[in-house]
Amino acid sequence: MTRLFALVGVVYQSAAAIILIFLLGRVLSPLAYAKFSLTLASSQLLSVLMFEWLQLAGVRFLAAAREEDAARLRSSLFAAALASAIVLLVIGGLAAAVVTPISASVGLTGLALAVAQGATDLHFMVVRVSNRLGAAAFLLILRATLMVGGATAGAWLYGTANAALVGMLAAQIASLFAGQLLHPHVLRSVARPALLEDWSGFARYGMLAAGASVLHLSVPVSIRFVVVSALGDAAPAVTAGFSMAIDLLQRPFAVLVAAIHTVNYPEVVHQFERGSANDARAAVAHLLDFIMCATMVMLGGLVGFLPDAGQLFVPPSILASFLQTSTAATCFYFMHCHLQSTLAIVPHLTKSAMRLVVVALCQLLLVLAVAVPTQAMTAAPTHVLISAIVATGVVIVLASGPMLRFGAAPRWGLVAASVAAGAFIATFSAISSPSVVWLMLKIAIAAAIVALLAWKGRFLEAASASRAVV
Repeated sequence: MTRLFALVGVVYQSAAAIILIFLLGRVLSPLAYAKFSLTLASSQLLSVLMFEWLQLAGVRFLAAAREEDAARLRSSLFAAALASAIVLLVIGGLAAAVVTPISASVGLTGLALAVAQGATDLHFMVVRVSNRLGAAAFLLILRATLMVGGATAGAWLYGTANAALVGMLAAQIASLFAGQLLHPHVLRSVARPALLEDWSGFARYGMLAAGASVLHLSVPVSIRFVVVSALGDAAPAVTAGFSMAIDLLQRPFAVLVAAIHTVNYPEVVHQFERGSANDARAAVAHLLDFIMCATMVMLGGLVGFLPDAGQLFVPPSILASFLQTSTAATCFYFMHCHLQSTLAIVPHLTKSAMRLVVVALCQLLLVLAVAVPTQAMTAAPTHVLISAIVATGVVIVLASGPMLRFGAAPRWGLVAASVAAGAFIATFSAISSPSVVWLMLKIAIAAAIVALLAWKGRFLEAASASRAVV
């Protein structure tokens, strides 16, 4: 039941992210929304840059640590997080004063949001690896709710990008305090030699792995800059529609894959460190089953229901641009999440962080190499996204070696069933919904298909139990 609650939390978070984007798209002007979108993406990039290395190292080191070692590692993690926050605020504050695409006030708010998000994510990660999956899921749901309320309230009251960002900042801070009340972390003093040794271990693995995450996150940000800088203020409706599509489709895949990792990855690390080779392969294969099947069905669901969602929630002034780019954005993020998360499982387990950096850098360079000339020749955001899909697919083929050599294979029959289910749900995009009843019928059919696949895949059970019956 705890795993089911965590997955319900995933659905809730994805829905909250989608609702937030639609609400802000209606409340803010197209230009204000584009500024909000750019600042939020940059803030998330900074948060990953400064704190992701600690999250990755924390999960990798804490999941298999003994109780005494875990207490020391937690204290070392939060000490390193404080140092990272100070560096980010000092250097980022100076940069925000000279960056021209956004105002200094908006830039400073984005900086504060990056720090709050990094601290909150680190706190929630520690809750999860402390074998409190239910508490971690509750905190994530709470934060998603507060984010929607805070950002919407700020945008509604003041109508500016900065107000929406301030609302999100308040939500992050409130979530951090709630997490501390629900699961307080008692930090202790760590001797300097031990602290430096822990930081060295975190840095050797975590910084390189986080560098790969930053490069991966830079890909959609770079695509956004390529399109927005070319279109500028000359076509605000096209820019806002493209920005909404690329914002909307990033969150569902990112949240889904992150939550699947939250539920299963600590067990994978434990089996890799303490179990047999067969146990490790079974745990990785179970994780592959879950990720591949869930993302396949989500891909079909997003393609199938985006036209209905667009008609209901997207402002008419940017609806055409949104619908034009939404399918391509969906496919791009599907490919992107598998390159960033699925193929990276084995390198993370073996701590081959340099390989992660090389793969991410190759994706960034190849995507830019095709996106820039495509935008110059076609001036069409959809074509830019398609070129990014092709480039990412090439990198996926070239980067699949470690996973193949590890020998963890998903259940191909289940994957094929998920592909068929996703394709069937995607056909709903061709069927208009003349009434709410018809829309609810389509949703019910999709939900029944998802429930059937979840039951067949037995994803909520342990790896050994779920793969015994196919």
